[in-house]
Amino acid sequence: MNPYIEILRPVNAVMAVITVMLMALITGRFDFSVLLASVVVFTATGAGNVINDYFDHEIDAINRPERPIPSGRISRGVAGLYSIILFALASLMGFYLGLLPGLVVVSSSLLMVYYAWRLKKRCLVGNITISFLTGLSFVFGGIVLGEVRASILLGFYAFLMTMAREIVKDMEDVEGDRAEGATTLPITHGMRISGVLAASFMLIASLTSPSLYLLGIFSALYIPVLLLAVAVFLRAAIMILRGQDRATASRVSRMIKVGMALTFIAFAAGSGTITALTGLS
Repeated sequence: MNPYIEILRPVNAVMAVITVMLMALITGRFDFSVLLASVVVFTATGAGNVINDYFDHEIDAINRPERPIPSGRISRGVAGLYSIILFALASLMGFYLGLLPGLVVVSSSLLMVYYAWRLKKRCLVGNITISFLTGLSFVFGGIVLGEVRASILLGFYAFLMTMAREIVKDMEDVEGDRAEGATTLPITHGMRISGVLAASFMLIASLTSPSLYLLGIFSALYIPVLLLAVAVFLRAAIMILRGQDRATASRVSRMIKVGMALTFIAFAAGSGTITALTGLS
């Protein structure tokens, strides 16, 4: 893969775009604003991934030596410039959509830079930041499409799922993080507590997610697919409670990603033009 595409982590960026598309499904609105909002989210997320690799080049040399910067396929300086250009493009497109979307993009971009520079290595603060940004993708779509209330609810569940995965990823990367003096949760409080907390986020998300059907946001088609996602999350929670070694954390991280994908499919399956949300006003 071309290193300039690889460093964007396009799979993760596309996952962020899906949040906007899901909001489009929920509202039944598909127009140029949806397309542009999707491009904005992809570009901003890609820029965030690039700046993350820029600041993490030494840790990645231990944990992810195959990535573009530590492997030497992109210089660190070029990566930094690349991220600035991408953030600027995303911000300009955001302001084209409106003042509030533009401000959301700019503030999110600044937060992504500060996260990669300072917050990522701090106990739970970095995890909360990236989880908040993931949930904010739904809210951004909701702002553009005029359905903020539903987007906040969906963003909340994205936050829970991302928190679980971020903690598990820290467990997976504990060796390199410790070498760089990071103070992530596994380093400061141990792998066992980290595993319990990650499992707790998965359990909370799994046990409360049917409420989105009860609130009338999704149709009954949401439930069957959701049950598959819940099964994956429950298995992942059990695995991380039983063992907190790096190999288990790596497997659980992949399982959470699958669970998130299934959850998004469940959102899509149950989507339709909102009628019941008027009762939540």
